[in-house]
Amino acid sequence: MDNITTKRNLVLTMNTLSFAMNFAVWTMFSIIGIKIKNELNLTETQFGLLVATPILTGSLTRLPLGILTDKFGGRIVFFTQMLLVAIPTYGLAYANQYWQYLFIGLFVGLAGGSFAIGIAYTSAWFDKEHQGTAMGIFGAGNAGAAITNLVAPLIVVALGWRAVPQIYSLAMLIMAILFWLFTYTDPRHAELKAGHKTHQTLREQLKPLGELRVWRFGLYYYFVFGGFVALALWLPKYYLNEYHLDLKTASFITMLFTLPSGVIRALGGYVSDKAGARVVNWYVFWISAVALLLLSYPATQLTINGIEGPIQLSIGLNVYTFTFLIFVVGIAQGFGKASVYRLIHDYYPDNMGSVGGMVGVLGGLGGFSLPILFGIASDLVGIRSSCFMLLFGLVAICMVWMNYSILKQKNEPEFL
Repeated sequence: MDNITTKRNLVLTMNTLSFAMNFAVWTMFSIIGIKIKNELNLTETQFGLLVATPILTGSLTRLPLGILTDKFGGRIVFFTQMLLVAIPTYGLAYANQYWQYLFIGLFVGLAGGSFAIGIAYTSAWFDKEHQGTAMGIFGAGNAGAAITNLVAPLIVVALGWRAVPQIYSLAMLIMAILFWLFTYTDPRHAELKAGHKTHQTLREQLKPLGELRVWRFGLYYYFVFGGFVALALWLPKYYLNEYHLDLKTASFITMLFTLPSGVIRALGGYVSDKAGARVVNWYVFWISAVALLLLSYPATQLTINGIEGPIQLSIGLNVYTFTFLIFVVGIAQGFGKASVYRLIHDYYPDNMGSVGGMVGVLGGLGGFSLPILFGIASDLVGIRSSCFMLLFGLVAICMVWMNYSILKQKNEPEFL
């Protein structure tokens, strides 16, 4: 197959499917973790740590995997990563103690590092005018969380929760083989192999990480991606406890958050190409802030001393309104996940592995730390909607810093 357009479209397809498979594995604790919580009688904080542990590894490995992708190419790194993920995923079915779930979960978390590989591998195939669209399509693979919401509960009901990691492990092996058969060495690394181009040194790759701009992009991604992952892990249990739904129904409804947020990322990349990534980011933050403010308000019972006696008022979100607002947040985050990486490519086109990896680390750390913070807040405050209060505070910080950077740019254009 010599046609470069056909090759890059095939690579983009396989990248997206592989990322979706990895994301499904990465978030499977959102479903099986509920069963483990019941078996071990875990607290909210312990549950938060359980579902967040794989997210930690997936976050911390993004930078080194991005650097390895810049150096060796996405094809071999992605293939190897999937093989390494399949092994501990299968082993998870045989754990029975809390520390074992946490320990194996660390290795399963390597699945989350696939993003840094795939984003750099995808970027290497497309020109500047199509970067946002291409990376948005690849990023739509985070709809793999919806695969878990759909498939995992059905497996749990039919075969028990321990069948989930076993089936996922087999699916990952099959995906790795298909990926190897239908992908190619990207043009940049083909030139390196031919000796027409030289590798960047590790120092050159890491140099941009000293710039404040990279960390600002990381904060944005901490909210749009980290918040997405945290909610994908947290929502099934939230629906169970707040609205008294069964596991299958709660998981299916969560798909109204995870699936659109993943798929819309492709459109977010296209809009970022056309309208500008900063414009998209600004709308993302405003829409999220309004929705999260409404979600933060806890269910409240009021007693009013009326003329003829006490009047009882109940204020709160029913399951339909709640789900609609969560859907809005998911759509906004889907656009934001694409626009942030379009920004990165605008400033660091030759360092997508290292800079994209570092921003991915910070975003992934959001997916790790936020569920733990959700659990701590829930245990301390005793209000379930405290998780949305935390997210509202986070997006407010993002908006303040972004507004500051825009004002600063007027006098110091190089700042932004």
